[in-house]
Amino acid sequence: MNMTAKCCSLMLAGFLVFAGAAQAQERFEGVTLNLASQNDQFAVILAAMAPDFEKATGAKVNVEILSYPELLTKITADYVGHTKGYDIATTDIVWSGQFAEAGYTVDLTDWIKRDAAEIKVDDIYPSLMKGLGGYKGKQIAFPFAGYANVLAYRKDLYEAAGLKPPATMEDYIAAAIKLTDPAKKTFGFVANGQKGPAVAQDWMQYNFQLGGSILGPDGKPTLNSAANLQSVIDYKKLFDKAAPPGAADYDWGAREESFRQGMVANMQTWSIGAAGYDNPEISKVVGKVGIMLTPARTGKQPEYGIGGWGLGINADIDKRKQEAAWAFIKWITSPAVHKEFNLRGAGSYLRKSEMTDKDLLAKFPFLPVLATSFEHGNVDFRPRIPQYPELQDLIGSAVNGVLVGNADPKTALDEAQAQAEKLF
Repeated sequence: MNMTAKCCSLMLAGFLVFAGAAQAQERFEGVTLNLASQNDQFAVILAAMAPDFEKATGAKVNVEILSYPELLTKITADYVGHTKGYDIATTDIVWSGQFAEAGYTVDLTDWIKRDAAEIKVDDIYPSLMKGLGGYKGKQIAFPFAGYANVLAYRKDLYEAAGLKPPATMEDYIAAAIKLTDPAKKTFGFVANGQKGPAVAQDWMQYNFQLGGSILGPDGKPTLNSAANLQSVIDYKKLFDKAAPPGAADYDWGAREESFRQGMVANMQTWSIGAAGYDNPEISKVVGKVGIMLTPARTGKQPEYGIGGWGLGINADIDKRKQEAAWAFIKWITSPAVHKEFNLRGAGSYLRKSEMTDKDLLAKFPFLPVLATSFEHGNVDFRPRIPQYPELQDLIGSAVNGVLVGNADPKTALDEAQAQAEKLF
């Protein structure tokens, strides 16, 4: 067989596996599902693949792509108002407590047990099953897009400076400052600084790595603890001495863009963006980026921050639509379809088998880093509790206030703590 024929044969085999995963589905002619999706890079791929589900089952899936604030606002209003505008929604890891307590989405626990063999539950990382929709014995969403918090760093800049990639947070802070040269428009560090969810979520990751905690052993807030205070001081130090001008107003998109454009030597980020650094259409740092585990919170076993998205089914919709929505979730997360999803660049991992798949590894050689993160992942460094949205707002205002010089760290955290205590 010549090379062309062999390639065609392999492509056809892959298509048949992908199609076979869809053809086994129940039929849902006449059903239309409206799906609200976060606008991460998986969204356009999800929308592009949705027609394949319709071909296999008869159910049409409309994907509406929304920004983070829009998504939360729209689906919460839909759930509270019982308007049934969305049948399925991507559900952030940190909304688990709020959604579970309110009963917004279908508890999938019994469905997962019933269909465990079909789903191949043992192939899904327990940390993702727990984190991306699990809460106090309920499964309010099914894991869909697992992210690991990783360190993306410029190998060429580290080599030129005679530095090794950082093993500790102290190493990280020192390297970020040393690699900063404003005259060359090179900066050692970037993170979200924008007031609100952006800075709150990035700081909570750094705080976790530096030994801080949002809640104490009793489950009550400890925002102004000594460890958290030092963490905010270190965070501001990095912004003042190593971040690009204006970074105090960066959100996820601006942060990623500064790294792709070659301005930044280090960026802790969600792994979903990693594939883009070697894409010459959007990146100026092709071939220069390393992806490694973040300097970990130390203990008996290092832990790594993980996050991502589940897919939740609106509890208000009728049984027929719930069944169609569940069929879609099982389809998009099935081994063959989810592999295809990621081969197209979704960057949204779920299964152990994906971490060792030769086709995925050939395109994304950093997958072993994600595997270690998922195996030793911590999903609760951002507390998955009903009070999380309010806590996030308090933290986002306090930390941004420090970064822009409107408050000193102790005063900001003391005031946030006083407000947080009222929530409990």
